[in-house]
Amino acid sequence: MKKILVPSLIALALGSVSGLAHAQAAAAPESTLSYNVGVTTDYRYRGISQSRLQPALQGGVDYADKSGFYVGAWGSTIKWIKDTPGVTKGATELDLYAGYKGAVGAVAYDVGFLRYQYAGNNYVNYGANTNTNEIYGAATFGLVTAKYSHAISNLFGNVDSKNSYYLDLSAAFDMGNGFALTPHVGYQKIKGAASVNGSYTDYALTLSKDLGNGLSASAALVGTDADKGFYTLKEKFNGKSGVTVGLKYAF
Repeated sequence: MKKILVPSLIALALGSVSGLAHAQAAAAPESTLSYNVGVTTDYRYRGISQSRLQPALQGGVDYADKSGFYVGAWGSTIKWIKDTPGVTKGATELDLYAGYKGAVGAVAYDVGFLRYQYAGNNYVNYGANTNTNEIYGAATFGLVTAKYSHAISNLFGNVDSKNSYYLDLSAAFDMGNGFALTPHVGYQKIKGAASVNGSYTDYALTLSKDLGNGLSASAALVGTDADKGFYTLKEKFNGKSGVTVGLKYAF
């Protein structure tokens, strides 16, 4: 999911402050619509490669209302579904989401719903349907964000995995000159038969650079303590430590 940025206006003159504030309020857009396209050397989600440690094409669209409501869609090419023995369909992921952002004092919050849709997949030949529904809530104080995601359906094709959850803790450091450093640690708990072998901790350290004109680049060190047997497909351990590089254009 892509975060929606809402720019603020900065007063440059000392004239009529109240008049300027009124003009700013009048000029504030009722809503914004933005798009993004990108490519990555390896699509990692919660530390696990979705693209068999290979490149993926990605893109999305976001609508944000000034009230705090937002809705969007984001998609990527994937390989893990078709890499599963007995499964022949499911080469794309489409995320559909909606939520609300606001603040209480110094704490910003974000709550919403996310649907992972894997078009045409026949993963039921192996396990449960991979299509997944989650609700989530996040709170940000200063540099630190904590997020909790809760599955209200089976999670990513794991049988009897409803009520699985993911805990995410991250921070955002502005390094200046368009650089940002984001450390992250997360824990994925899977309910049901996959509870022991499927649950794991992941970590990442991402360096990103704003290149201007909507273009940005990133490089991330990613790793997990995931069970090698559980997360290996086509002789590729999708939870192995590695470096990913991405390029994105937002407009």
